[in-house]
Amino acid sequence: LIRTKLAKGEPGHSSDHMTSLEAENKKLREANESLANAIRAMTEKLKGGSSGVPYPLELVAGLRTLECPLGVLTDSYKAGHFLMYPEAKSMTAYGEFREPMKGMNDNRLVFYGIQYYIDNFVARKWTVADIEAAKKFYSTHNAGYTPFKFPEDLFRKFVAENDGYFPVKIEALPEGSVIYVHTPVFIITASDEYSRLVTFLETILTMVWYPSCVATLSRYTKDAIKAAFDKSVDEDCQWLLQGKLHDFGFRGCTCVEQSVVGGSAHLLNFDGSDTMSASYHTQFHLNKGKPVGSSIPATEHSVMTSWKSEEEALLNEIEHYGEGVYSCVMDSYDYDNALNVVLPKVAQKKVAKGGTLVLRPDSGDAVEQVLKGLKAGEKTFGAVVNKKGFKVNQNVAVIQGDGINYEVVKQILDKVLAEGYSAQNVAFGMGGGLLQKVNRDTMSFATKLSHITYADGTSRDVMKTPKTDSGKVKRGRA
Repeated sequence: LIRTKLAKGEPGHSSDHMTSLEAENKKLREANESLANAIRAMTEKLKGGSSGVPYPLELVAGLRTLECPLGVLTDSYKAGHFLMYPEAKSMTAYGEFREPMKGMNDNRLVFYGIQYYIDNFVARKWTVADIEAAKKFYSTHNAGYTPFKFPEDLFRKFVAENDGYFPVKIEALPEGSVIYVHTPVFIITASDEYSRLVTFLETILTMVWYPSCVATLSRYTKDAIKAAFDKSVDEDCQWLLQGKLHDFGFRGCTCVEQSVVGGSAHLLNFDGSDTMSASYHTQFHLNKGKPVGSSIPATEHSVMTSWKSEEEALLNEIEHYGEGVYSCVMDSYDYDNALNVVLPKVAQKKVAKGGTLVLRPDSGDAVEQVLKGLKAGEKTFGAVVNKKGFKVNQNVAVIQGDGINYEVVKQILDKVLAEGYSAQNVAFGMGGGLLQKVNRDTMSFATKLSHITYADGTSRDVMKTPKTDSGKVKRGRA
């Protein structure tokens, strides 16, 4: 940033002041150039990462540079614990989920996301510059803006002796593991003088609760859809299951990073996603370039209302995308009219193109609107009865993305099957219900110390045993 000089005649103007500003601006220009060079160097370093796909300078400068040094990426009280722990030869801590997801009648969960946090925040080289930046912050972080003691000497020691890497051993379950609650998902071990840093990384590693919750919720939803598939979908169409829950959650995320972490967790279970940040990350940084997430062309209300009529808007979409699978939102004005009047008007052109039209309600009762769409689709384009005795509409389906959560998905599927339609006629888009409506308490994640070998060689399994909550207990090396 360059400070603006005061114009002649303005208050505060003087030749000395102008000279001072010029000198300050020169220093700022030099600092800016130094920062630009550092970003360019980082760009080169990031080239040939896990995917071999280089990040452009703008992405590195705008999205991926950390706003704070590694030494402050923890809770404040963690920084003072190095003086509170006893001297030890080693300490061990572990992370676990202590409760199942409510309402699922199942104690299992999907563990996912540890690689992201390790790669981006743990397996990064610290530098002296990181420590100096942290030191400046800690100098005023204590109450009253006084100095806050932090493990500066230990930080400097591992920068000098451990090539800048944080001196702990982390063992974790494989990504995507299906486990029961109270199973340790990672173990942290620190030795000798670094033992007192054993839980310094807890704050970052605990964040694995988020992708694990999303992956678990997505998996339970898949189980619910699969149960309906098993009842109503023929074997040769079971492959359609992979696209039946679509991630609509990008715009509801708090930041781009959340969309990547949560969106990639969903892609463990399904192929459908409109969260391209997650699909890109998963394809090029986790899956060696092999595509994982996909989507289809679809209108929105702004598109529909930009035309003089919904009929024109839909005919235009059919013209451009009618040979494949495409979706149209149908409630810009009157959902019933769009289904019963507009849809028959475009039927001939739609059939001539040969593709599959997916009707999307976006208001009203979630269950009722799906059934209206299925009945209108059957009336306009016809249906056949499959081997299991359920109706399959001909190249027309419905996707419900309004107010979708696990319970609503089950309600819709129950009603669809009760009305004689196959579950393959319906897809779901889940946004906030998938990526937003979870928190650390959803499956009660925690990281705790479990074992210590003291400086005198004696060992002890340790655990907290709160009288008011016996569920928060585990001891030993896990």
